Amino acid sequence: QVQLVESGGGLVQPGGSLRLACAASGSILNIYTMGWYRQAPGKQRELVATVSSNGSTNFSDSVKGRFTISTDTARNTMYLQMNSLNPEDTAIYYCYADLRTYRTLRNDYWGQGTQVTVSS
Repeated sequence: QVQLVESGGGLVQPGGSLRLACAASGSILNIYTMGWYRQAPGKQRELVATVSSNGSTNFSDSVKGRFTISTDTARNTMYLQMNSLNPEDTAIYYCYADLRTYRTLRNDYWGQGTQVTVSS
């Protein structure tokens, strides 16, 4: 069974930085894409950033130049470095993975989310 566990969220002042981590566990055979999505109060869940197995990345226009996504393949861990945070970044951040295991076909998986609050 696949588990995606986020960590690193918290309270930060405007202009500050946070680094989120997502650790994927289970009998993972292939990871095709991992990414971060977020959902702010009263809004739909939206893309933040993704990284594919070929190394390509995709960022929301609102975070380009401020956020960086990276992976540690050996640890099946993905990171989101968030710099120059502003209150509009306040949301629950969810880890996403498109992967297959040794026992299942390719499927989508989600973490439980971690709260990021940017406030003075």
